[in-house]
Amino acid sequence: MKKFYVLLIILSLVFVKNTFSQDLLDEFGPDVKTKAFAYATFKTSRIIIGQSIESPAKGNLNFSISHHFGALNDGPYGFYGLDRSTIRIGLEYGITDKLSVGLGRSSLQKTIDGSVKYKIFRQTTDNRMPVSVSYFCDFAINGLHFTHPEWDNHFSSRLSFVHQLLIARKFNNNFSFQITPSLVHKNLVTLNSDPNDIITLGGGGRYKLSQRMSVNAEYHYILASQTRKNYDNSLSLGLDIETGGHVFQFFVTNSQPLFERGFLTETQGTWDKGYIYIGFNIVRTFTIVKPKGFRKS
Repeated sequence: MKKFYVLLIILSLVFVKNTFSQDLLDEFGPDVKTKAFAYATFKTSRIIIGQSIESPAKGNLNFSISHHFGALNDGPYGFYGLDRSTIRIGLEYGITDKLSVGLGRSSLQKTIDGSVKYKIFRQTTDNRMPVSVSYFCDFAINGLHFTHPEWDNHFSSRLSFVHQLLIARKFNNNFSFQITPSLVHKNLVTLNSDPNDIITLGGGGRYKLSQRMSVNAEYHYILASQTRKNYDNSLSLGLDIETGGHVFQFFVTNSQPLFERGFLTETQGTWDKGYIYIGFNIVRTFTIVKPKGFRKS
């Protein structure tokens, strides 16, 4: 399983390097002579509910609120999902321009999650590095009471972990695309037949409609025969609106969880059966440590 995961990552890197060969120098004009990096591949650290290549700059703190209602197939009795909600509140801080850490809390399963994201490579405009690559690691703690408190339960049974390689390219000012292979590990599974390790392969994109608005899409595929039939692949569509220091993301998805382990491996229900959740993200960036150049001005 682990060897397959490593092979999947290598193949993804080779595919991206050989296929995505467009030069971004045209976006900056013919007079550019110094090395420059592509920026704003995506607008926030999440494409919709899944991670993007982006992270807060050094000294910046991102505060996010994610919220979606119940499924549309709740019908009129549940006011088509409006009577229910799932909420996540999160913080992300840039320790350096490459390294960031995050912490969040979700109402679903009373989950606490923490994360680390590190930028390994950045796409350059001279195309010597055609993609940006980041590593993302996440742990989650299930806060629900144990189903059988009389048993000899362990805290480690609450833990799960996610490892992701984020491989993205900004093709031009309007279009960006990302490939996301993921490995999810659960310390405790429901049935003996359930695997502790699950591999998924995701893809997501962004297309700008205007200077401050874009449409996004993402899909995460569970590789065959890893989970029970009642778990489905996650599909989300969204609209980003930027207003100064805020980014509003409106989306529809078939995933109820808003944390990695949940939407990657525990999505239940498909769009065609009415499992459509309407939601939004609000992201606000605060400068905690001002850049040295800013202090001098």
